[in-house]
Amino acid sequence: MFDDLDHRLETAGFSRQEYSELLIRLLDYGVICRDESQIEQQLYDRYLRLEGQVQDYLELIGVQIQHDRRFNFVRLFPPGAEVPGLDDSGEGPFNQGFRVRLNQQEVALVLVLRSLYDRALREGQVDDNGCVLASLENITISLRNLLKRSLPDNVTERKHLFKRLRQLRLIQLSQDDALDSGDFWVRIRPMIMSYVSDDVLGALLEGTELPDTAGPSAADNSPEESDADEDIQHLDRITVTDPTASVFAQD
Repeated sequence: MFDDLDHRLETAGFSRQEYSELLIRLLDYGVICRDESQIEQQLYDRYLRLEGQVQDYLELIGVQIQHDRRFNFVRLFPPGAEVPGLDDSGEGPFNQGFRVRLNQQEVALVLVLRSLYDRALREGQVDDNGCVLASLENITISLRNLLKRSLPDNVTERKHLFKRLRQLRLIQLSQDDALDSGDFWVRIRPMIMSYVSDDVLGALLEGTELPDTAGPSAADNSPEESDADEDIQHLDRITVTDPTASVFAQD
């Protein structure tokens, strides 16, 4: 088996160590985005040439691969995960496998970012890389209107929350030190679509009104809806691969 693998790697121009580095990065981070850093650019380009070999390995352990060639990213999902756009006919993993659930704060923010992305997509406000810009003000208003929730008051907790989503490669941040000011923007990546299905988003948006991107005046449109925690429980299907804390140290 190893002789065949070494032959295929040699034909592609890579060593077994380079192949291992790619697999370890994917399994460690769960995602590679070409536009994130120079390292991820090199790894993504390596994946393009070793895609078959990577798929052969991951299929053995039931890991699903989402490869978006248009926006140049690769994401892994644990066995049995329900992922919009990916078909999985296998049985679910025992005891949830290596998936981990987001906490309620993270789920709420993911949902709001997904709703803002969906709106921008319908209005054609998406850049060439499929990303959408959202201000801190717009995110705050959306949280209040959609889920009757707010961002953490503590700046350190806010930074941790946004860095967590950056770690999952759902967003890019303008600058961390602007979180306590009005000049903070996030760039929402298209892979946010795989975190909340259209059905879940539609159910939670029913009867609600998102804020107008023109400014804070839309905060007056906050609907009288059910308790936010009741809305949050509908997001039990959101699961992510388990990224390690080493992401923060290396990035």
